[in-house]
Amino acid sequence: MRTPEEYLEKLRSMRKNVHLNGELVDRDHPEIMPGVRVISETFKTDDPAWKGTATAVSHLTGKTINRFCHIHRTTDDLLAKQKMTRLFCRRTGGCIQRCMGTDALNALSVVTKACDDAMGTEYHDRFNAYLEWFQENDLVGNAAQTDVKGDRSKRPHEQVDPDLYVRVVEKKKDGIIVRGAKAHNTIGPYCDEIIVLPTRLMTPEDRDWSVAFAVPADAEGVHQFVRATHPRPRRFLKAPVAEFGACDSLTVFDDVFVPWERVFLCGETMYAGQLAALFATYHRHSYTGCKAAVSDIIVGAAALVAEYNGVAKAPHVRDKLAELVAVGELVYAAGIAASVNAQPSSSGTMVPDIVFTNVGRYHAGVNVMHEFEILIDLAGGLPATLPPEDEWADPESARFLEKYIMRNPDVSAENQHRCFRFLSDMLCSSNSGVMQVAGIHGGGSPIMEKIAITGLYDFEEKKAIVRYLAGITT
Repeated sequence: MRTPEEYLEKLRSMRKNVHLNGELVDRDHPEIMPGVRVISETFKTDDPAWKGTATAVSHLTGKTINRFCHIHRTTDDLLAKQKMTRLFCRRTGGCIQRCMGTDALNALSVVTKACDDAMGTEYHDRFNAYLEWFQENDLVGNAAQTDVKGDRSKRPHEQVDPDLYVRVVEKKKDGIIVRGAKAHNTIGPYCDEIIVLPTRLMTPEDRDWSVAFAVPADAEGVHQFVRATHPRPRRFLKAPVAEFGACDSLTVFDDVFVPWERVFLCGETMYAGQLAALFATYHRHSYTGCKAAVSDIIVGAAALVAEYNGVAKAPHVRDKLAELVAVGELVYAAGIAASVNAQPSSSGTMVPDIVFTNVGRYHAGVNVMHEFEILIDLAGGLPATLPPEDEWADPESARFLEKYIMRNPDVSAENQHRCFRFLSDMLCSSNSGVMQVAGIHGGGSPIMEKIAITGLYDFEEKKAIVRYLAGITT
């Protein structure tokens, strides 16, 4: 397994293909490093805090590997992944990001075998060879699934510009040529591998767009156009949360060559939709860990600011804290239920219960803004109007600011300042806006969870219960 230093060394050796603020930049650019530091945490597997959760045993080699490279073979694997995700997200103050690659690998491990069983293809052995290499090198994967889509009312083959969904433009003896773009690719500029998956159900006419493959993140023809976000830099009041951040890439594939050994679906339209849906299932299951961690942070911030404001014991404050706890723990509980009720696929990979998974993700998405509303209510207006940090460093200014920030006399002026500086980053910064939008749409918008829930839930069983109780015969 790699160390954080080895991970960073690899990033520095990669071809320069990341565009940031109109420039072509290295992967250790200061705006990218907050995201790099997030992923670096996942390589600290010897930390006692992660004992028993951050590593697993590969089913292919029997070697101990990073759990972020692991294929879930048991319900305990799913539970450990969920717990690990929650712990890591608490450490970094938000999304741990590396779960995307894990979820893509697990979806591929299921669908490549199903496709082989039905159609006589050879994708599963090809995928396992790739997976063994991925695990051996402790790689970081980005799941590039969301196409830019063009006209949303049209399918891929109906678009005026066929490149608005990633497609195969040529098949060659040794591989394929692909063209198109994928959006919202968190971790793109600081991953090792880009794992490309279909984004939707496909019709027989969408054969060229029914493709899954993996390429190095710096492969020829790959261009990444990146937006970086992180809390405001700290000059004086250094804090762990200010060290972390994220980058999202619009990833363009400009006639990229993919060797056949890295192609995991190519034209099998019925399995494109299955792969898209299964990745969403795994990613929403991961979300029951990371969203619970975000709720932990919101609960902690709300309880702390209430204490600092001197109102922690007020009944209405306790009521609001209970609301926050109910959201986070119910999301996590749904993930536990999805893990415990998981079913094995033909490849031996466990698939979390789809209804419980989507219920958890839906519950998280529709409540996230209410959680922030509660935190804003308890914090008051100061996070929005807090004077800049530089003012506190000036002795003449600081004597006024320290005097007038005081609330609870048992809490120092510096700790009051640190608390509200954290709340300002959490509620009033560009980073907070990204967190809130991601809280609703990351891993799938609430409508997508509703579609999955209503499509798979057994309504007939429930109607039968009522017919029995009502004495209705058919």
